[in-house]
Amino acid sequence: MLFDLDGTLVDTAEEFVGVVQALRAEHGMDAMDPQRIRASVSNGARALVALGLGIEESAPEFEGKRLRLLELYGEVLGSAARPYPGLLDLLAALAERGIAWGVSTNKPRAYAEPLLQRIDLPPCPSLVCPDDVRERKPHPESLYRNCRDLGCAPHEAIYVGDHLRDIEAGRRAGMFTIAAAYGYIEPHDDPHSWGADALVEHSTDLAALLLDC
Repeated sequence: MLFDLDGTLVDTAEEFVGVVQALRAEHGMDAMDPQRIRASVSNGARALVALGLGIEESAPEFEGKRLRLLELYGEVLGSAARPYPGLLDLLAALAERGIAWGVSTNKPRAYAEPLLQRIDLPPCPSLVCPDDVRERKPHPESLYRNCRDLGCAPHEAIYVGDHLRDIEAGRRAGMFTIAAAYGYIEPHDDPHSWGADALVEHSTDLAALLLDC
């Protein structure tokens, strides 16, 4: 059983909302709609900088702003993040059934590993970050590595994520895919169009679906 991290297994939005608002304040900008920030969390630091400061990635000053956002994030990492409702119970149920689990994320290991250590989760048997592979999602390489770690074939695995790239990666790996519609979804996006094998509107619905797959 494999999960994306931000927006699927763990709700980290409050930390990123505060970080983007702080970055805007440093540039003399008013606070923006928190929901707009929340919806973009799964798009990563670059997208949050572009959204928060209204600048293009091609701007000469962009990289400095991105590094500043990551610096601010490092100061609050794990302080407000929480597993989504029902996920701790799901992990316990998987353990009872001898089902291994892991995480495949585009979040760099420098942030993903301490995040998992600082929140109320059991030890993660397989964490694969972009640092660990040549190609990040939607390429399936990270999911293949999870499978090697956990001793299973890709077609025996299930992958759940809150972004189109997660579903694309899972499909390309030959896995059963589940769209987490409760995650960080942009207003113009529609998880029903991603081509996932299943979709859940609430994290508490995952256990019933997964344990019956």
